[in-house]
Amino acid sequence: MASPTADFGLIGLAVMGENLVLNIESRGYTVAVYNRTTSKVDAFVGGRGKGKKFVGAHTPQEFVASIKKPRKVMMLVKAGQAVDDTIAHVAPYLEKGDILIDGGNTHFPDTNRRMAELAAKGIRYIGTGVSGGEEGALKGPSIMPGGDASAWPEVKPIFQAIAAKAKDTDGKDAPCCDWVGPEGAGHFVKMVHNGIEYGDMQLICESYHLMKDLLGLTPDELQKVYARWNKGVLDSYLVEITADILGYKDPETGKPTVDLILDKAGQKGTGKWTVDAATEHGVPLTLIAEAVFARCLSAQKDERVAAASVLAGPSVTRQTDREQFISDVEMALYASKIISYAQGYALMAAQAKASNWELNNGGIALMWRGGCIIRSAFLGKIKEAFDKNPRLVNLLVDPYFAGEIGRAQSGWRRVIGTAAANGIPVPAMGSALAYYDGYRTGRLPANLLQAQRDYFGAHTYERTDKPRGEFFHTNWTGRGGTTASTTYNV
Repeated sequence: MASPTADFGLIGLAVMGENLVLNIESRGYTVAVYNRTTSKVDAFVGGRGKGKKFVGAHTPQEFVASIKKPRKVMMLVKAGQAVDDTIAHVAPYLEKGDILIDGGNTHFPDTNRRMAELAAKGIRYIGTGVSGGEEGALKGPSIMPGGDASAWPEVKPIFQAIAAKAKDTDGKDAPCCDWVGPEGAGHFVKMVHNGIEYGDMQLICESYHLMKDLLGLTPDELQKVYARWNKGVLDSYLVEITADILGYKDPETGKPTVDLILDKAGQKGTGKWTVDAATEHGVPLTLIAEAVFARCLSAQKDERVAAASVLAGPSVTRQTDREQFISDVEMALYASKIISYAQGYALMAAQAKASNWELNNGGIALMWRGGCIIRSAFLGKIKEAFDKNPRLVNLLVDPYFAGEIGRAQSGWRRVIGTAAANGIPVPAMGSALAYYDGYRTGRLPANLLQAQRDYFGAHTYERTDKPRGEFFHTNWTGRGGTTASTTYNV
């Protein structure tokens, strides 16, 4: 058998896989490629990979044998059962010390499980988030690896070479890739990234809805608004592509393509996973939850069309001060975006505490600065906030972001009020403002809620005039208006 020649191996030659290995090969590495449908291997090696440093393999045994030890093998296959099937397919040929990497959108508990199972066989496992889509995979994605830390020095040179680059606080180019943490930490951070992505997209859609319906702006006019916004505090990939989308004309009809697209959104589940994790840890991830549910509501297209002829709402009143309203919507989008990231980071902190992970919040912001879908200039300020205070409890109390919310909130509040008065749904913006007002309120009406719980279920409550940790129960139906309270020390 010939000596192994490949520095790295990849299983899964869909477009993402092809683009990623082309990126790796362009950095001077020889890459072994394998796909269970072996015709794809031949098509790639003889097509996009022709004349380049690729080793095509038709069996898992041949594939593994072509890679230098310790072998570094990455899977880019559909999350779920396909990952387990691929592991079962290739793991028998791997040896102790080899590294197996899952680069798909895997649910992080599955990564925890697989890492433990493979560690028992001496195989080092990495679960890594990869963001940036097809273009990012080819030109430089954001990469978020976690798992067996001993494997990181082995894959670090390759991952950081192919990752996108962004300026750090010293003005130097830094790779949008660093070690995230143990177990499924990498996939968890990618999951939160995707949840924030859901939120950002919904917020932009709400801003579009507001300006389209309340100002009557055409797609061409809206294109100019988003292009202008992309030069300010909202400078980001999603705002940039929104401008591109609004300016695109359908070749067949000449009409704006966006107006021809059915208003029925799809989703693949990572947003739901993010909300599930938040409910498990008691973190109010309200904006992202609303973004997930907004997609669910959009999917009920036929019901909505039927309801539109039955349910009454206010007449829409066009706003007369166009520039002021556009400015207000910009501030509503900006402030709500801050809330989305604040909630996302709060969730990461809760998961880190529960799992005993040490997450580098500033480093995560840098990893998201380039290559990924939520990349934006805004993330540099998040990195600065956590660099100044690594134990920052909530992004909202950082002086910079507290000041920005203060600057934006007048317009934000006007937009929410105007939307409600005109019957324009803004679930993400509205929930963001409700969260902000709740978070800054020292005394919420939960005292009444606790009384209700104690009344019907004897769930007990704490008192403001007694030490914390003492719990009381009242006989709320006692005769003569008297109550009998019991103290529970816990």
